[in-house]
Amino acid sequence: MMIHLTNVAVQKGSAEYNEQHGGKWHIKNLKFYLEMTRGKENAERCFDMIRQIIYVALKSVQSVIINDKHCYEMYGFDILIDDNLKPWLIEINASPSLSCSTENDRVLKMSVLNDVFNIVVPPDWCDETSKKGANTCREMQVGHFVLIIDEAEQGASPDKFKRTDKQLRKGAT
Repeated sequence: MMIHLTNVAVQKGSAEYNEQHGGKWHIKNLKFYLEMTRGKENAERCFDMIRQIIYVALKSVQSVIINDKHCYEMYGFDILIDDNLKPWLIEINASPSLSCSTENDRVLKMSVLNDVFNIVVPPDWCDETSKKGANTCREMQVGHFVLIIDEAEQGASPDKFKRTDKQLRKGAT
């Protein structure tokens, strides 16, 4: 299998490489494809597991991530999805590349940057009553970013995921 959704250098060697989109799909297109070929329930289960991987990965390094309200960092999660729709974490990029290999890639990355800026500097940030420098974004979804869990919320826990941290450590599916 020659698909690693973010590695163009690997994909270019495949006979199935698409010059137009460079093998990079928008997440909504990937989800739609999985829903159409594997069923909505299986696709949703796969995306739940991806959200779980991201949550656990960030939680595992929470104590060493710098938490400064005046700074932010965007991470890039490279996930491989096997034939059984089980996602595997390949790597996490602290500074994902924003260089573009195709026009579609440029549009995709500009959309990501726009969504990041809308989270970091929400529309009410410039209001006189706004807490400048504070995270005032309270949306559950901004663009194509979806809030995985809000630990500041009373009683928030990773229970919204169907598996426990113990099951995750054992590699249960």
